[in-house]
Amino acid sequence: MAWWLLLVGLFGTIGSGALLGAALGLTGLIILQFAANGATQLAVTTSWNTFTDFTLSGIPLFVLLGEVLEQSGVSQRIYAALSPMFRRVPGGLLHTNIAVCAVFGSIAGSSMSTAAAVGSIAYPELRRHGYDKLEVAATLAAGGTLGLLIPPSLSLLIYGALTDTSVGKLFIASIIPGFLLTAMFMIYIYAGAKIGWIPPPASEVPEEEMPKASLWEVWPVVILLIAVLGSIVMGMATATESAGLGVIAAIVLGFFAGDLDMKKLGGTFVTSAIVYGALGFVILGAVVLAQSVSVLGLPRTLVEQVSALGLSKYSLFFAIVIVYLILGCFFEGLSMMVMTLPLVFPLMSSAGFDPVWFGVIVTILIEVAVVTPPVGLNLFVITAITNGEVTLAQAGKACVPYWLVMMVLIFWMAAMPSLATWLPNVLMK
Repeated sequence: MAWWLLLVGLFGTIGSGALLGAALGLTGLIILQFAANGATQLAVTTSWNTFTDFTLSGIPLFVLLGEVLEQSGVSQRIYAALSPMFRRVPGGLLHTNIAVCAVFGSIAGSSMSTAAAVGSIAYPELRRHGYDKLEVAATLAAGGTLGLLIPPSLSLLIYGALTDTSVGKLFIASIIPGFLLTAMFMIYIYAGAKIGWIPPPASEVPEEEMPKASLWEVWPVVILLIAVLGSIVMGMATATESAGLGVIAAIVLGFFAGDLDMKKLGGTFVTSAIVYGALGFVILGAVVLAQSVSVLGLPRTLVEQVSALGLSKYSLFFAIVIVYLILGCFFEGLSMMVMTLPLVFPLMSSAGFDPVWFGVIVTILIEVAVVTPPVGLNLFVITAITNGEVTLAQAGKACVPYWLVMMVLIFWMAAMPSLATWLPNVLMK
């Protein structure tokens, strides 16, 4: 009965057009009421415990950190400093989009904020340089995903809170995969430009009009990295405390080295509250659903049923990847993660997969989802930035090579788990 309530309730509420958070929460309440003898009070207790959890309180801080950086003009300075370095490399300024997204993502923690901050500067600039609009849009949408993988990362923070996995280890574990993915994107751009898959710019800005490279302009990023990641690695702060340090550092740098003022600062608090409200509502629904399936022992039952099928360890992994790819076509990435973890995490743990490694894998799968039509949020961000010059379908098609690159990294990590596990084991014994 419980499985029927789960499936009918979930698909019925989602199909009715209800918000995802409401759909998840209502399904959980239905299960608690009709299959757990009216134990709906558990939903209240679980919700309270979740939103008073110290780890989860870092989420609004990282959202605020990204907003402060965007409003203070730090992203513009990073782009201006790095863009001259790539103008003579095959692929030219398309490399800049990836590099700046990686740098900005290392302090923003969000895929959409990275794509929006860098895209609003890069798209008009590269179009002025004569670059193909579809290639520009693809590099920005794909580059934006780096904001979700390179630490700090909202998805890893939520994953850690929901699965009781060390957020510090998750952050450290994502460093090597994050920079590998950055390099793989740039290698594809280089090869594509050499072979002719990526067309050269239709026109070029005269050399004298090009800005000069100035890595000195990136110094605010170094300070923020020390404040956020350095404090975690050195054992001086937890992930949540490091988020607070990062916000303080970003505000100070925004006033003294950027364009931040009191009006913009006030706006960042309002925007961050709206973003966190939407995300928090989904988390609320997800924890209520997770509590209901946990009370009924559904994860344990699912583990037993899958074990009875005799699937090998990596057959299970392949099946989970397929499920996430399908769900990514219909659900926003973070929502998809919190919705599936109550069932998927026990399966992967029972199969012997490292929880830190799996957290990085899930994050990459979410990255795939944000560039997968029809619900890929980065595609919506980029189409909005282009003012309709690039449609959602065009952006999705242009992102296919980057989608494939991310899949290569997933299976590379499956073959070599040490890509994620080695660094945290060395730095956080």
